[in-house]
Parts: sequence; C-alpha cells; structure tokens
Amino acid sequence: MKDTKPFLKDSSNMPRALAGEAARAALKQTVSNGEALPLADTLSRIDALSHINTWVFDLDNTLYPASCDLWPKIDQRITLYLSYLFGLDGMSSRALQKYYYQRYGTTLRGLMEEHGIGPDDFLDFTHDIDRSSLLPDLVLASAITALRGRKLILTNGSREHALRTAGALGLEAMFEDIFDIADADFVPKPAAATYERFFERHAVDPARAVMVEDLANNLIIPHERGMTTVLVVPKPGQMDHRDAFEIFRDTAPPYIDFVTSDLARFLTGLALDTTDV
Repeated sequence: MKDTKPFLKDSSNMPRALAGEAARAALKQTVSNGEALPLADTLSRIDALSHINTWVFDLDNTLYPASCDLWPKIDQRITLYLSYLFGLDGMSSRALQKYYYQRYGTTLRGLMEEHGIGPDDFLDFTHDIDRSSLLPDLVLASAITALRGRKLILTNGSREHALRTAGALGLEAMFEDIFDIADADFVPKPAAATYERFFERHAVDPARAVMVEDLANNLIIPHERGMTTVLVVPKPGQMDHRDAFEIFRDTAPPYIDFVTSDLARFLTGLALDTTDV
C-alpha cells in the first residue's frame, strides 16, 4: 500500500529579493574531465540564490553520491525482475533493461508501454534492497534544514523508496513532500509533462525554485521553465556507478546554472543574510 505519510513541513523564513544577473553569471560553473571547478564564494552564492523559495531535489545519486552501492543494487534487481518475467538469461535481461531505459526514461515505462505490465510489483521488487551502506549525512542534513523556503523531492522512483532512503540518510524530516513516479502517472523525468504536474501539484513557481539533479538531461525542461539548475557530479577520482551515457563530461551548457561535486558544501551558508556575514 502506498505510504501517504508526509514529511515534516519546513517552517523557515522566505529568502530575500531577486538577485542580479551579474551575481548569477559569477556563479556559472564548468566541468573539465568530469571534475567540478571550485565553488564561488559564499556571498556570491547567497546573492545569486536569494530569490529562491522552493528547493527541489532528485533522490538517487543526488542526495547520496554516485559512488554509493545503492543504485547498483536497484539496477541488479531490475535485471533480475526482467529475467524472471521473460525467462531470459542475465545478459539478455540486461540488454533489454538498458534498451527500455534509454528509449523510455525508465525500464518500468518500457514494460508498461510494450507489455502492459503493472507498476506495483515492479517497484516493490526492484526497491527491496539493503540500505545499510547508507549512513546519516549530518552535514547535508544541517545544510538542507538551514535553507529558507520549501524543500521537496522529485524522483523517478517510488515514494516508499524515497522515504526509506531519506530515512537512512537522516533526511526524513527535511522535506515537505515527495513527488514520485506514481504522482507523475509513471511518465518519468525528463518529460515536460512530469514537471508541469509537479509544479501544479505543489504550487511551485519555477522562477523562484531550484532543481538539484545528477542527470544533465533532467535539467533541460526545468531551465526552460525558469528554474535555477544545479548539477551534482562525483568528486574527482570518485567511483561512478551510473551508465556511461548518463555521465556528464562536457563544459556546462546554458541550461545548467551551477555544477558541484559537494552538495552539502554548495548549500551551506545559503540561508545567511549578507548583513550577517
């Protein structure tokens, strides 16, 4: 049964007025060989993001690093599900899984479109994983708590997966709500319809919201709708368990406002007023 228990609502104050374009431009980041360049100073970040009143976070490989073993566990469960479903060997199941993923955005969407498979059993099976490798991230929890405004999770995974994963990270009380794949009518990011449903469901003004993601393609529509976009990349030398086609290695295109390899560091201090620093 779907867990409809909401996260604790944030009661922080709203941020200051819209910052100028010069401050935003000063924070533009680029990526070279998959490594994020050093972040701009705290005052510049405060100025550039002072208009934000809603912080939207992806879940997997964003709130925890891509070096974590959590996503490989889910990935393996998806392969196993297809093996059971179609009676395929491991290599054939893996190839079919990646075909659906690249064509439809999620393997689940491919199964629904081409085979009429219902989502519940798939999501329950593939997200039934051991999360003991996740430890509470106290620095990130502190940084998110201190942010002024609303905090939401927007994920292509299930609500239950988001609840359990955020709980293992010690972030369960940070977020107002979760918009999961069921809320998106099982149409995954980066589909424009998914973001529109999200904006409407949670009364989000894109011009005053940030989208934090590990997949560059998932930031194209948010940027077009007026959101400030933050791409999270692995730290230099860090293991990256994502598929090769998902890994961002180029100079940041116009739809990416910021790139960071340390989300907690990027967020720390953004709740401060410049008169306090």
